[in-house]
Amino acid sequence: MEAFLISSGIVALAEIGDKTQLLAFCLAAKFRRPLPIVAAILVATIANHAFAAAIGSWITSLLGPDILRWVLGVSFIAMAVWTLIPDKIDEDDMPLAKYGVFLTTLIAFFVAEMGDKTQVATVALAARYHSLVAVVCGTTLGMMLANVPAVYLGDKIAHRVSLKLVHGIAALVFAILGVATLTGAGAALGA
Repeated sequence: MEAFLISSGIVALAEIGDKTQLLAFCLAAKFRRPLPIVAAILVATIANHAFAAAIGSWITSLLGPDILRWVLGVSFIAMAVWTLIPDKIDEDDMPLAKYGVFLTTLIAFFVAEMGDKTQVATVALAARYHSLVAVVCGTTLGMMLANVPAVYLGDKIAHRVSLKLVHGIAALVFAILGVATLTGAGAALGA
């Protein structure tokens, strides 16, 4: 349960103001068809994060516990710093609508998520918690918590949320996870 809850929370916070959330805003404004956009974001996220979690699990099998602890601890701290750097999306990054709303959103979101903060976080969370299903479900929920309101409410909520505060909270959570991992906190709990 811890893997699911931490994964949900950290990805929901990290996604706010992220380039994929900005993409969700843009797609919603362009197509004005929220249901296929949300469905495509869900499918793209499940596929992308399942791949990322599989990589995280694979990394766990390659590294010994001490090396893994250091790699994950430093990775979480690096994610804390990266979270503080605001994302932007270029107009050139906007997909062409020649494939329809669902397929355009699916492709654009999957590609935009490659190497993104939340994908890298999913790799690290899967390696940390050794629970592929809980991490994928959690990170997917986190993505949906951040992106569904972006699609449905768009500009109505964008200006009411302090991105600096949200990014600061997400960075703090990543930093705490990094320090806890480096110090071995939670090891006795089977984490």
